[in-house]
Amino acid sequence: MESIAGLSRRAVATAEGMAPVLDFHFRSRYGGRRGDPAICDLTFGNPHEFPLPALVEAIRERAVPQDKDWFAYKTSEPEPQAFVAEALARELELPFAPADIALTAGAFGAIAVAFRLLLDAGDEAIFSLPPWFCYAPMLLAADAVPRQVALTPGRFDLDLAAIEAAIGPRTRLVIVNTPHNPTGRIYGREELLALGQMLDRASARLGRRIYLLSDEPYRRLRFDGRGFTSPAAVYPWTLISYSYGKVLLAPGQRLGYLAVSPLMPGPERRAIQGAVAASQIALGWCFPNAVMQRGPGPGGTEHRHDHPHGQARPAAARPERRRLRGAAARGHVLPVRPLPVRRACLHRRARRPGRVRAARPDDAGPGLFPGEPHGLAGDDRARVARVRRDRGRAPESRGPVTRSAGAIAPQ
Repeated sequence: MESIAGLSRRAVATAEGMAPVLDFHFRSRYGGRRGDPAICDLTFGNPHEFPLPALVEAIRERAVPQDKDWFAYKTSEPEPQAFVAEALARELELPFAPADIALTAGAFGAIAVAFRLLLDAGDEAIFSLPPWFCYAPMLLAADAVPRQVALTPGRFDLDLAAIEAAIGPRTRLVIVNTPHNPTGRIYGREELLALGQMLDRASARLGRRIYLLSDEPYRRLRFDGRGFTSPAAVYPWTLISYSYGKVLLAPGQRLGYLAVSPLMPGPERRAIQGAVAASQIALGWCFPNAVMQRGPGPGGTEHRHDHPHGQARPAAARPERRRLRGAAARGHVLPVRPLPVRRACLHRRARRPGRVRAARPDDAGPGLFPGEPHGLAGDDRARVARVRRDRGRAPESRGPVTRSAGAIAPQ
């Protein structure tokens, strides 16, 4: 690839990988409608309710300095590390230690750190198609090679045979996103066990370990009593990336972590624990800021809002999901079933390959995120978003759903 205007080939490849998303965000008809209060826009995962009062209270309280080092440089501080390790151990029933936790600037930061820890230039990482749209650009920015493997049609299960066929001499990482963005699919224990066994065989064949990155920002947003198994519980060579932005309705505050499976054998586990801080510093001090480390997430705001079984208000969500299904049907957009998480996948096939259906500025009907960022040229696949009518209501009130529009969301 030829360098442009002095840019590195890495920068050019990353920009090309992000181009479909950035074009949609800034230069499409959608770009002209962003911020319209009549639209409930799930495109990039921003909140649609006012911030949680406990979050606001925690930030306000922790913003007041209590010593001269209050706003000093912060790495992964011992107190929030211990808090996250204890909470994660309870949730996943795994014996996490504080040293297994690296606090990061959201799941974006955790994923970037994982790539730098595990991948050399030219190493390959396998992930599912359709994917979260930033895996490929982030891998290219790390001088790694993205390899996409399609999920099974209809149910969006992991295609283990296809993953195994894609593994080659340079394969170093497999990424599993569960619950899956953008389909909402939650992978069961048996499916993950089979994946782990296949990676064991492939690692033995290649003579070097293939790691697994389990990307879990939607882990706590589940409905209808659906369970959750982390790959970290069935494949010891697993890292977990997580974001507090979803459950705290605050993705802009950039708070997350990278966790090492406590089942990982001692030498590899200690090596990652010992190298992670250096990678975070070299990436540009990739730690949460001092205020966020001290209270809103690791300090307990998320866990003060726990729901039974780690679920997200299932009873309250059922009427909303019924309205969303009706709105989607009226827009001739079919939701993928079941809808196990808060955001559901929609599908509409474009009449001509490469055509993008997006809402016109005066159009109250469906607008779909184009398929190209998900590697699905010719398909428009999107999560549910809503146009709502709440004229005359307070900003925090929620009006009835009248239409559906399309969306994806970042980690």
